[in-house]
Amino acid sequence: MEYIAKTLQGLEPVLAEELRALGAQNIEQECRLVRFEGDLRLLYLANYHCRTALRILKPLAHFTAQNTDELYEQALQFDWSSVMELTHHFAIDSVVNSEAFKDSRYATYRLKDAIVDQFRSRYNRRPFVDSEHPQVRINLHIREESCDILLDSSGDSLHKRGYRVAQDVAPLNEVLAAGMILHSGWNGEVPFLDPMCGSGTLLIEAALIANKIAPGLFRQHFAFEFWPDFDADLLAEIANDDSQECESDVLIMGTDISGKALESAEANIRSAGLHKHISLKKESIFDLQPPMIPGIVVTNPPYGERLKQFQLDRFYTQLGDVFKARYNGWDVWVLAGNRVAMKNFGLHPSRTITLFNGPIECKYQRFAMYAGSMKDMDVRE
Repeated sequence: MEYIAKTLQGLEPVLAEELRALGAQNIEQECRLVRFEGDLRLLYLANYHCRTALRILKPLAHFTAQNTDELYEQALQFDWSSVMELTHHFAIDSVVNSEAFKDSRYATYRLKDAIVDQFRSRYNRRPFVDSEHPQVRINLHIREESCDILLDSSGDSLHKRGYRVAQDVAPLNEVLAAGMILHSGWNGEVPFLDPMCGSGTLLIEAALIANKIAPGLFRQHFAFEFWPDFDADLLAEIANDDSQECESDVLIMGTDISGKALESAEANIRSAGLHKHISLKKESIFDLQPPMIPGIVVTNPPYGERLKQFQLDRFYTQLGDVFKARYNGWDVWVLAGNRVAMKNFGLHPSRTITLFNGPIECKYQRFAMYAGSMKDMDVRE
């Protein structure tokens, strides 16, 4: 079967590698998605184990249509009883980029009509739409006259792990946090530090990676559990297989100047059952003395929502000075959402990756901290 894994822009290579490790075949990367092939087991594995996937979709139909009437007629040709039951509530998510379909809501409405009319003609009854809690979620993608209908196997976005019970201001998306860590190459062998940890997302994702705990462990259910071919025994086998898990003793440490943020972090860490693996401390990064054994810093400093630009410029200057003075031998990865402020950082990155934190385009940059000249370092944009 062919499947599509959706992700955030910039995380496609990481997701492709995750899928490859699970046994996926014919992997192809595109913008914000990865196509792959596999069996039903792989579909379940991808939902349960992939840290950087937002959704796993199963293509149902592909056709061309020049208007909503043609969309309706083509959708009517698909056997909807093969993927849902009369009693199921369903929802349709549409992404439309087409001059022929200027009103995405009407395209969604006509697809809904095709599904409902087919069931009504067969059973004299119809399934109902429920946008809040659907059992079956259908995706409609239209680009010009090319139409794709896909079945969402995940349900709620996979970034909603299930462990978050509290949050600070603008917490990191869990998929983005996991992607940042996997992009860094950290594998749980050296200390991990987030000196501006907020509500603890990076710390929790790091602990899950270090202990090889699947992110799907916290999920209540997946959308594929409502499919006619759902194999409960297969899912139970995957969920109960803890053979890859381990007890890591690597130092994972988070600090923050905000006591409220640390309360949120503590609540989330306990919800995830990881309080034995993560150390928290209330301290400013400018007072913090890092562990003696060098490791990796992955952090998301403020972008300026609550600071004036001149304050932010000064903050980044001081931040760069602290890393230069105290973090010799460390790899420092910074997600920078304010390019103007980042010019004051005073360090040259050895690697730069473009990522998006919500709508904000960010530069995710690696700084290798060591004494001596940096002129020979490889700088990639």
